[in-house]
Formats: sequence, structure tokens, C-alpha cells
Amino acid sequence: MHLSISAVNKRFASTGDVLSDINIDVPGGQFITLLGPSGCGKSTFLRLLAGLESPDTGSLRFDDRDPASRESLGYVFQEPRLLAWRTAAENIALPLEIEGVAGENYTQLVNDALKLVRLEAFAKSFPDELSGGMRMRVSVARALVTSPRLLLLDEPFGALDEMTRQDLNDELMRLWLERNWTAVFVTHNVFEAVYLSQRILIMSAKPGKIIADIEVPFDYPREAQLRAQPEFAAVVGRVMERLTDAS
Repeated sequence: MHLSISAVNKRFASTGDVLSDINIDVPGGQFITLLGPSGCGKSTFLRLLAGLESPDTGSLRFDDRDPASRESLGYVFQEPRLLAWRTAAENIALPLEIEGVAGENYTQLVNDALKLVRLEAFAKSFPDELSGGMRMRVSVARALVTSPRLLLLDEPFGALDEMTRQDLNDELMRLWLERNWTAVFVTHNVFEAVYLSQRILIMSAKPGKIIADIEVPFDYPREAQLRAQPEFAAVVGRVMERLTDAS
């Protein structure tokens, strides 16, 4: 899904200006990451893309169409937000139930989503029986079960330990390469941003503006060894310099 965001501004009565003159063009199938100081409007921007908020001025176009007619999207939140009384499979099925999908197609889509995140053996497990990383996999599967063309991810791995985070980075990359959705990812972790992304957009302190658009030059698929390469460290250093400017 091609995203075209032009001159978007957003203000809240309680906090003032949050986003200022946001202009972004994202070709279909691209993986971009938003970085910036806390409170700069990254999550608000995702909510605008999801249709949970509306811009005060400016436009958001999806495949050259009005947001109201855009195709389905998936949203992965900071926390898994699973329903404790539903199994992994039942949590994944929620978007299908909302859309009214039923019968064999319903079962097949849930099973496919479980396989996608490698949790087939835990379909009947409840959230409190799963590790933090597994709960986040369920959350990702729930976002992907409707085969969206746009996936929004709001710091989904921030609460996980470093090894689990790196494992899920690899899983997310694999899924993106397989499914070719457009991804807009929010994180505070520069290493994660460089490892995953094709482009990194850096936002200034509130009100958030795009002050840098950095291309990440590494080919896919990317392997864990990339993180130890001097070329990787050089890109990380460049991004951190711009983040310092943003603050």
C-alpha cells in the first residue's frame, strides 16, 4: 500500500500542537521506522494512519485514495492486549469475528496465522500460559490474520529482553519479506531501527516534524551478524547524531 502524507498537522486541546507539517511518501511494500524523543507524536501519527484520529489540516492518501476507502490494516500495540479468557487461537480470531468471517475459511485463516508466527502447538493455550515473546507473537498474528496491506507497529518489542527482541526482529523481517506489506514501525531502539528498516524517519521534539530521512543501505535478508559489522555501527552512529539534533 502506497502512503502519501501531505502537510499534516495535529493539535490536542490539552497538550497543544503535537504534529507539525508532516510530509511523507512511502512506496508500497516499504519498511520505514519512526524515531524521535518521547512525546514527539510518533504514536499519534500511527493513530492518524489507523483512522483512530483525524488530522486538523493536511491529507493522508492510501493508494491515491481517501482514508475512508482504504483497505484493511493491522495494528500491533506496545502491549499484546490479549483477552485473558480466550486462547491464543481465539485471540487471533477476533478481527475475523468483527468482519463476520465464519466457517471453514475462518478456521483456515486462524490456523495459517498460527503457523505464520510458529505457534501451532500453542493454539489452545491461554495468555498466562505463554511467555512474553509468545504473547507478542499472538498479537502480531492477530494483526496479520486479515492479510492487511499496511502494518502499523507501535514499539511492540520494547518490554522484552534483548535476546527475545532480537528473535522477534528476525521473525518480523521474515514475515515482511514473505507478505510484502507496507510497514510503519515505531521504536526508541536505534539498533532495532537500523536492523529492520529500509528508511528511518527522525522526528523532532514536540511538535513533531520530520527532520531527517535516512536510507539504510543493507540488503535483505539481514542476518544477526550484521549487527557486529562496522558498516552497521556507522549507520547507527549517523542516526544517533540526528536524534541528538532532534532533542
